[in-house]
Amino acid sequence: MSFDGLFTKAMVDELVRSLKGGRINKVQQPYKNEVILTIRANGVNQKLLLSAHPSYARVQFTNEPYDNPSEPPMFCMLLRKHIEGYILEDLYQVNNDRMIIFEIKGRNEIGDISYKQLIVEIMGRHSNIVLVDKTRNVILDSIKHVSFAVNSHRAILPGQPYIRPPEQNKLNPFEAAPEDVLRSVDFMGGKLDHQLVEHFAGTSPLFAKEVIFQSGLANRTTVPETFIRLIKKIAAGDLSPSIMSVNGKESFYLFPLEHLKGESKSFATLSEMLDRYYFGKAERDRVKQQGNDVERFISNEKEKNEKKISKLENTLKEAERAEQYQRFGELLTANLYAAKKGMKEIEVLDYYDELGGTIVIPLDPRKTPSENAQKYFSKYQKAKNAVSVVEEQIELALAEVAYFDNLQQQVQAASPKDIQEIREELVEGGYIRERKKRNGKKVQNVKPVLDHFIASDGTDIIVGKNNKQNDYLTNKLAARDEIWLHTKDIPGSHVVIRSKEPSDETIREAAILAAYYSKARNSSSVPVDFTKVRHVKKPSGAKPGFVIYDNQQTVYVTPDEELVLKLKK
Repeated sequence: MSFDGLFTKAMVDELVRSLKGGRINKVQQPYKNEVILTIRANGVNQKLLLSAHPSYARVQFTNEPYDNPSEPPMFCMLLRKHIEGYILEDLYQVNNDRMIIFEIKGRNEIGDISYKQLIVEIMGRHSNIVLVDKTRNVILDSIKHVSFAVNSHRAILPGQPYIRPPEQNKLNPFEAAPEDVLRSVDFMGGKLDHQLVEHFAGTSPLFAKEVIFQSGLANRTTVPETFIRLIKKIAAGDLSPSIMSVNGKESFYLFPLEHLKGESKSFATLSEMLDRYYFGKAERDRVKQQGNDVERFISNEKEKNEKKISKLENTLKEAERAEQYQRFGELLTANLYAAKKGMKEIEVLDYYDELGGTIVIPLDPRKTPSENAQKYFSKYQKAKNAVSVVEEQIELALAEVAYFDNLQQQVQAASPKDIQEIREELVEGGYIRERKKRNGKKVQNVKPVLDHFIASDGTDIIVGKNNKQNDYLTNKLAARDEIWLHTKDIPGSHVVIRSKEPSDETIREAAILAAYYSKARNSSSVPVDFTKVRHVKKPSGAKPGFVIYDNQQTVYVTPDEELVLKLKK
């Protein structure tokens, strides 16, 4: 685990330097398990993210934009009542554990001094954010409610006394001496990294593995020396926050981990690193929560149409045998005298064969020869009539598959706000029913919000991440002589460069954005077409987001997430 007790200590140090003594000016709860506090300290407003997400729990400064719900959740309203406008007097870690307490002081509604504690417990799926009345040690509320039925040690419910999680009674690594490490490790017992985690508070398997790796030949001398050296490095704040990538899997820590042999990228602060690490990850999870029904519907519709095409193609193959049915019918009619009811087949002279050969005609033994002939003529007529209809149905089903394939890509790249627009599009297309708000009012359509990027030379680049955004960008917002881009024959976003004569570098950067926000995000050498907006047309009656274009040129680029982050406004 990357966000261990040692990481928590370093994060608290980063926060204390900037936040201590600041005023909490704003409280938001954009998502179910996350709170944003805007705190003004040292003349600067900073956004502090507190997350109790089961997979991405953390505390950090953030520069990422967050969309707020139209109606704030109850926990958010309670926080606004009790801590908005209050002073953050102090914040500290508890026992080298993944637990941070914010000490908050202010005046309540009747003007009396009030002391509150906002406690963040970073404990995987048990993570929580708890507001406590410090004077009475009573829980005012929490972002997650936990009853005694779930946790026999303590209940996290309004009105209950706040009880800390059970102490693990481990050694404090920051007070440890080499002999403490020696007493804690049995060098004959194996799994030395596990033993370090078991005896020292705040250490994780990730840190312990690094200690053993950097120890080289792990023995009674090297392990204690390496452990103490790395702990002193953290205590002194000698950090280089880094993201390590090994075979496409990313990990982060306070410094590059040598035992993870792969690419490493360092950042100026822990929070900057976390914003980069969680870019897209946490948002993708939120999209799954909010748009799971949409994603499932799109997948089912695509699969349904693919099965329909398979059946229609079988029908078409059957229809291609129309001439054979006609042939059987005519030859059987010419030989009715030779056929008898109960026969399973009959061999007759094939007068269509120039060589004068014979042909075997399958028969239904339950039917008379005349009825068998009539059956073949009926199948011939049905197959003949079906060809044009089936071909038309296949064409329509292929268009539906392409449409839902495009929507699948858009869901993969969507933010929570984009999901709502995709949902609206499905409603407008008659695929799903319109949702209503709790008060019974319909959800109002609003102008799409587009993603804005700035090229290296300062040119604006706009990206549409779903069909409603694409339609608005290409057909309404973009000027006729601006440059439009899209991946060639690959589902993806419309991209517009707000310039009539962009530089080659800007075209390349815009093409990388088009490739990144497409189905080819994880590919290399992706073809991207670009042309002037005047050459892009939406056919009459076409589905949302569908266009045709000409006079295009093609560039080949490889998607680059680092560049996308750099260009994002």
